[in-house]
Amino acid sequence: MENALLENDIKGTIGIQKYQCTIEWRNGQMIMDEPVSSGGQDSGPDPYTTLLASLAGCTLATLRMYIDRKGWNIPEISVTLNLSQNQDNGLTTTIKRDIFFGEGIEHQVQERLLVIATKCPVSKILENKIIIQTTA
Repeated sequence: MENALLENDIKGTIGIQKYQCTIEWRNGQMIMDEPVSSGGQDSGPDPYTTLLASLAGCTLATLRMYIDRKGWNIPEISVTLNLSQNQDNGLTTTIKRDIFFGEGIEHQVQERLLVIATKCPVSKILENKIIIQTTA
């Protein structure tokens, strides 16, 4: 793969336990699973949750880097995310991202930070063309 963003590939494995997957990355692993309502055991986050978690982590880290570089006193930031899908003209997925900066942050600073949030690398990936090359 040309210009891979990760040093090592992510590896996923599933056995016979319904829907429970082990995901390995460069120095650890996590369990992903489906909720009980979908036939899983809910022993880990589901794929939608991990997708949104990556956007949350990237958003927060990007904002923290920018805030620290500017020397602004914003001790805590939080973000909530969810997604919905509409199939009217093909599949459209909408991700709702709400960012909270706490009390006393000037409106124009908040507006600037909202722009910066859209520049996080995962936002850029999700908002642009994605090609998935699948091989066996």
